[in-house]
Amino acid sequence: MIFGSYEWLIGTRHLRSTHRRGFVSFVAVMSVCGLALGVATLIVVLSVMNGFGRELRSRILDVTADATLMGLRGSIGQWRALQRRVRAEPGVEAVAPYVQQQALLTHGQYIAGAAVRGVLPAEEEHVTALARHLEKGDLGALHPGGYEVILGVDLARALHVRPGGSVVLIAPEGIATPAGLMPRMRRFRVVGLFHSGMYQYDRQLALVNITDAARLFALPPGRVTGLRMKLADPWQAPTTVRRIAYDLGGSGYYVSAWTDHMVNFFRNIQITKSMMFIILSMIVGVAAFNIVATLVMIVKEKQSDIAILRTLGASPANVLAVFAIQGLLIGLAGTLLGAGLGILIADHLQSLVGLLERLLHTQFLNPKVYYMSELPAYVEGFDVLRVCGVAFLLCALATVYPAWRAARTAPAEALRHE
Repeated sequence: MIFGSYEWLIGTRHLRSTHRRGFVSFVAVMSVCGLALGVATLIVVLSVMNGFGRELRSRILDVTADATLMGLRGSIGQWRALQRRVRAEPGVEAVAPYVQQQALLTHGQYIAGAAVRGVLPAEEEHVTALARHLEKGDLGALHPGGYEVILGVDLARALHVRPGGSVVLIAPEGIATPAGLMPRMRRFRVVGLFHSGMYQYDRQLALVNITDAARLFALPPGRVTGLRMKLADPWQAPTTVRRIAYDLGGSGYYVSAWTDHMVNFFRNIQITKSMMFIILSMIVGVAAFNIVATLVMIVKEKQSDIAILRTLGASPANVLAVFAIQGLLIGLAGTLLGAGLGILIADHLQSLVGLLERLLHTQFLNPKVYYMSELPAYVEGFDVLRVCGVAFLLCALATVYPAWRAARTAPAEALRHE
């Protein structure tokens, strides 16, 4: 019923006022634009934080397993029986063994440290999605006894080596010889490259066959570093690993979820997102102050109109409603416009950033610092509703003082000089 009331008609007419060269309506438009920019900025920033977290989780899960089981003494024997036992646990889809240690890789005068992971190619493909990120070669090229290696693209770049070349892997354990302690080393042929999109893995991971890794690191026959698991629901990994650890009992095993290795990182992302929401909400607060100024100007200019309304029988509550409607309309228009603009920018952010990088001949995200070179964005409906709700609430509060001031206008004082 409010849309047919005279308060609605008068309030909307004031916003379209062309008196004094339309200055009031111009200021109202600027208030809407300011609020829209604040809301859009807040939605884009929160979307970037969401996209960064989601992309990081996705890339981590492509390279690492959802859960890992390791021996408390450094290695696991009779792992085939343990593999079948873990595979029978609810929520576990696949289990694969691995051998992993830190090592030095050399190629000519170039040296780099990396984690060398030994895998069974046929079983590793069921645990991670790393095979999808191979730029050259495939996991099947890692034959037992063939001493072949697949490097991350940044690790290969650091070593200045290409597929077909060779690198020397130096294990941390040495070999006692009559000449003294000699490092354990072996030459491996590079048969492929992978690009996960995360510098942390592309620069610090090398894949070899599990048999070759066990020989290089001098593991006893039939022993592995641990088992890697693919879970039906990676997001429930902490709950699943606790159940697996409980079922295994005190058997000398340690079970960890993928979240355990990055818990502080993801917690920092969530804290940063919350702080950014609070800080950028101040932009919306500034836009709300503009609404206060706009309504005060409208009240000042419409003093005589208010007085005439009062003499015709309008109550202070009716006058307050007239100016409250104006403030709420400005707030609603700015909020909706900002939400639409923010969603539009967030959906096309990667294209916009790519265009700016090409125009400016620069790179905004250094993968060595941010783990990725792209700027992903993901719009969550809850974030949009939260931003719009806060913005509209601030606008509603901003209308209180100007509307109250208009309601207190004395008709006699306003018409004295008319």
